Amino acid sequence: MKLPKTPSFRLDGRKALITGAGRGIGLAAATALAEAGAHVVLAARTVSEIEEAAAALRAAGRSASALKFDALDVEGIDAVLDAAGPFDILVNNAGTNRPKAMTDITIEDFDAVMDLNVRAAYFVARAVVRGMVQAGIKGSIINISSQMGHVGGPRRTVYCASKHAIEGLTKAMGVEFGPQGIRVNTVCPTFIVTEMTRPFFEDETFRNSVLAKIKLGRLGEIEDVMGPVLFLASDASGLVTGSAIMVDGGWTAD
Repeated sequence: MKLPKTPSFRLDGRKALITGAGRGIGLAAATALAEAGAHVVLAARTVSEIEEAAAALRAAGRSASALKFDALDVEGIDAVLDAAGPFDILVNNAGTNRPKAMTDITIEDFDAVMDLNVRAAYFVARAVVRGMVQAGIKGSIINISSQMGHVGGPRRTVYCASKHAIEGLTKAMGVEFGPQGIRVNTVCPTFIVTEMTRPFFEDETFRNSVLAKIKLGRLGEIEDVMGPVLFLASDASGLVTGSAIMVDGGWTAD
């Protein structure tokens, strides 16, 4: 009997771009891909963070470099990424949130969230996919979304709108670029403990309300996102596109 061969999770010889890579989910994703053999390009506005992270990865025997990159400068995205690419993998991670009641949201709040979470993410993906198509790369684009891209929540009207937009973008890209062998998917975490979210959990009422919705009974850690990112980046997910991987502890199951 000839047994089937398990697809590889290795990424040797591939080049991955991770935006917002200096900390949190971005750094976790970069670490996971580098450990699987990819050369990771850590991109962010804060150069000191990504240079320190890239140096730490190299010290651990991984292949990594830092790229000063402002995702909000959409007019400059193509030039920067054309020079740094092409890439086999994109982890489109840079994002933000300003949780407020809808009645308190300002135009500046709305623009800040939508500009980074949607506008910047769109044009980063456009630049990377253009490079993939031109180079004939059958790559993987991973948009970091959220459970809030599938449900609603109080004080998160703008954030939910931005992540629902990313889910729609991902599906449309999956349809458009499937013929070129380019896969596009989202990873949708629940509340993950990061530098950005840690202050939220100091509010005991908020923390308890979150834990009541997570069926596994705990907050997410950045390590919880690493496996799904690696899966989507690798050949193990070769027939997965236009899809969302929920990393939400069961939040959206009911």
